Amino acid sequence: MEAFLEQFGFLNQFEAWGVWAGIVLVFLVFGFAGAPLWLWAVAGLIALAGFSAPAWLVITFVVLAVVFNIKPIRRAVLSGPLMKLLDALNILPAISETEQTAIDAGTVWVEGELFSGKPDLNRLNKEKYPDLTDKEKEFMDGPVEELCAMVSDWEVFQNKGFDDATWQYMRDKRFFGLIIPDKYGGYGFSANAHSAIVAKLASRCGPLATTVMVPNSLGPAELLMHYGTDEQKNHYLPRLATGEEIPCFALTEPNAGSDAGSMQSTGEVFKGDDGNLYLKLNWDKRYITLAAISTVIGLAFKMYDPENLLGKGTELGITCALIPSDTEGVELGKRHDPLGVPFYNCPTRGEDVVVPIDAIIGGEEGAGNGWRMLMESLAVGRGISLPAQAIGGAKTATRAIGAYSLIRKQFGLNIGRFEGIEEPMARIGGYTYLMDAARGYICGALDEGAKPAVVTAIAKYNFTELGREIVNDAMDIVGGAGISRGPRNIFAHSYIAMPIAITVEGANILTRTLMIFGQGAIRSHPYALKEINALMDKDVKGFDNAFWKHMGHVVQNSIRALLLSITRGRLSGSPVSGPAAKYYRKLAWASASFAFMSDIALGSYGGALKMKEKLAGRYADILSWMLLATATLRRFEAEGRRKEDMPYFEWAMQHAFYRIQNAFDEIYSEITVPGLSWLFRGPVGIWSRMNRIGRKPSDKLGHQIAQAMQSRGEARDRITDGIYVPDSKEEAIGRYEYAMSQIEESFPVYKKLYKATKAREIPKDHVLKQLNPALEKDIITEEEAELVRKTEEARFDAILVDEFTLEEYKSGRASAPVSSGLEKPDDKSILAHEKS
Repeated sequence: MEAFLEQFGFLNQFEAWGVWAGIVLVFLVFGFAGAPLWLWAVAGLIALAGFSAPAWLVITFVVLAVVFNIKPIRRAVLSGPLMKLLDALNILPAISETEQTAIDAGTVWVEGELFSGKPDLNRLNKEKYPDLTDKEKEFMDGPVEELCAMVSDWEVFQNKGFDDATWQYMRDKRFFGLIIPDKYGGYGFSANAHSAIVAKLASRCGPLATTVMVPNSLGPAELLMHYGTDEQKNHYLPRLATGEEIPCFALTEPNAGSDAGSMQSTGEVFKGDDGNLYLKLNWDKRYITLAAISTVIGLAFKMYDPENLLGKGTELGITCALIPSDTEGVELGKRHDPLGVPFYNCPTRGEDVVVPIDAIIGGEEGAGNGWRMLMESLAVGRGISLPAQAIGGAKTATRAIGAYSLIRKQFGLNIGRFEGIEEPMARIGGYTYLMDAARGYICGALDEGAKPAVVTAIAKYNFTELGREIVNDAMDIVGGAGISRGPRNIFAHSYIAMPIAITVEGANILTRTLMIFGQGAIRSHPYALKEINALMDKDVKGFDNAFWKHMGHVVQNSIRALLLSITRGRLSGSPVSGPAAKYYRKLAWASASFAFMSDIALGSYGGALKMKEKLAGRYADILSWMLLATATLRRFEAEGRRKEDMPYFEWAMQHAFYRIQNAFDEIYSEITVPGLSWLFRGPVGIWSRMNRIGRKPSDKLGHQIAQAMQSRGEARDRITDGIYVPDSKEEAIGRYEYAMSQIEESFPVYKKLYKATKAREIPKDHVLKQLNPALEKDIITEEEAELVRKTEEARFDAILVDEFTLEEYKSGRASAPVSSGLEKPDDKSILAHEKS
């Protein structure tokens, strides 16, 4: 046989195939593992020798190996000329001073792992997952609970604010000093506690959460703690902690919203008659929360020193200062009306306002450093306040919608059994589990000292967008009960207010299209920023070092993306076993594909990538959902792989990779790669659709979540932990909770009646009309009949909506809570309502 094969040349052909297969295998292994360049050179030389390659080819290869591996030669022959070419072609984006400050602000956290294409999965799984301290729990169970009980969301909207007792309680319990250290009279709470407190307040009343969160977010206290002089800290922080001083921070202007560089507010240094230095300030700010009642204004302005009195030049840049509100020339007292939501949101203006030079935060040293201060503070603040509000609303929706879907009946069934209702219920429950995971994961990093600007931008954007989806779904489910405002309505005010969260702290459109990927691609990429800085500094050595590592990075990620796609992530390890392992492997697959495609975009568009906002938004979606998936995996493992969490966990993970897949599909369809666009719109795009990294969660999984939301017990309490749940049956959620408990208690009786109906022992009719026939036939006892009556009364009371007389409606005041006042089990009101 061997002779036969040799005769026809088959053996040599098989041997050649084996050799080539071996070379390809080595190439793939080297690429997947990220082998250094010198090892590639050695392997190539061995291969050439093994093939008895001609001398000219070996010499050429050796020359190239020397050029690429010996850095001084490589810099002279390749990197220097290449650097000049890239500079001339403007391939890499130029970075302005304000952009550079924003990029430099904060730190890189796990987003750097996701950008690398080869994430350290062990690290991702070991990041801190925090819990509240005993002191923080005591505050949550005490003052926070009591403040929630003092406030009625409906009354706050009717009165356009809080009563004096509420304001005084917030001052007495130092709600404005959550983040201020103990030594200044605050609590010094962690980011996790700060977030949990705002979330609980938000579950009760949106304006209450806003009022507490603003002084504890970006504002005078935050800036003073990090940048203030000792004198400024000692003077202001104790007063801020007790509410003696009410702060606001004035940044936004009519022509300077997201584009702070266009700021028109000015501060000019001059020397007074007493020989001291002063600032003369002029500003026109709007959308400033708490401005109308503020006693001290944190002000951002462009600072000028025409006579160079500070010795820093004449144009110092954006600066932050503290201005007492009663200073002559300061204008306060007006209000905006943000969709009728009654929190103080106001304009403030100042004309020729004079303050001492030491009003600058940080004193003279702080002059011109305001933009850096703001960027670093926003890098933290975006990850706490608005995400906390969103998760408070999400948990409230999960608890309330679960109850309402069990209570409300249509066509003889509770609506939670309809598949059309189960679908939005699954989104509400699944998003809530995922968002709470991300809240804890990010707060854990902030408490460890990280300031991940890209991650907190991801949090702000995605929490508010998912919060909007949740509120929309909740409104769809409750229907008329959602659009009829009054004390009983849980969702209307959240629905009305949602665009505010979408808009503030960086409008979501710009956050997605410019910050998450635009800033992330430069800040979090292993080499992009180094290359840009080297080009700007004309640093050949730095450019050489970064650029060729970048090229190796591209090769490695192309091979990793290919092999992980072919094996569906199985070539990647997992830091855990069990249900989460497959998703960790998918995360490695997604990261490699994302990193490779990010470099394709950077290489294809260069500096023009800034303007490709639609494309950047899709990359931002992939990075966002990788982060949300990472946080969900961490929560599942940190909380002990709870069996009752499995539906929520599986739904969240499947949905995350489904969203990642959709974003990849859109990128492949739209990206322009010189000479290779056909590859991504053809073979790559087709392969991606055939070999999907994620699919939409199944209807079966959605059904499991919907049923879990309708079941009282520890699992439901845990997923909605941390919100305010009133005990009173006169409260909206309290009614739902009471009705649920009645339905659960009376379930065995309803089951008896159902069986009797099926057996035709009693007529098929409304349950209240079945009680007497069932009593006559001893199918149920009188006690059981009374339990059914109480259940139907509770069910009816829970689904009522508020009513107004004409006079009440015109004045905006609701009538007292409506009580059904039912005495007879066949009351016409219940029967008529059920019939409708």
